[in-house]
Amino acid sequence: MNVDGHLLNVVDVEATCWEGQPPPGQVSEIIEIGLTVVDLRAGERLAKHRLLVRPARSKVSPFCADLTGLTQADVDQGLPFTEACQALAAKHRAGLLPWASWGDYDRNQFTRQCLHTGTQYPFNHRHTNVKVAFTASYGLRRRPGMAQALTVAGLPLEGRHHRGDDDAWNIAALVLDLAGRGDWPTGEGLFLRS
Repeated sequence: MNVDGHLLNVVDVEATCWEGQPPPGQVSEIIEIGLTVVDLRAGERLAKHRLLVRPARSKVSPFCADLTGLTQADVDQGLPFTEACQALAAKHRAGLLPWASWGDYDRNQFTRQCLHTGTQYPFNHRHTNVKVAFTASYGLRRRPGMAQALTVAGLPLEGRHHRGDDDAWNIAALVLDLAGRGDWPTGEGLFLRS
């Protein structure tokens, strides 16, 4: 049996950020990629992964360190962005498996950074915006943040919020909640884009 048709990569990124505007010459860059592999058929989270990414055009601000728990020293040990994208493709089959994220921020951040660096985009076109699917499933008027969605679904927040690996793990729990409700979009044409 080929289980790959039931696997999904759930991705969450953390990026350099500031309380206000970035300092002159700095831009928001990915500093952590969290990825949880979900088996939709079995209804379980199979693996939790974390890639640290070394920013090239920004530094981790005190605000960012407080939010994510990541320091400049941590991310200095990370992979360059291009190598991180290659690792996603090679180790996590990012170009082959469908993927999901909470909102479009992660997809847009990868798109921007790949364009700027000339890096091959690591994912395929089968992306699901979990926030849109969750909002529709629960009949909400406003799209909630991930932590609020966990509360709505009666699920615990596991780990540290605003850490890529922990957020991907929690988003994966929401994916499985939607699948259990029969509201996870399936099929090539049904992956949500907005």
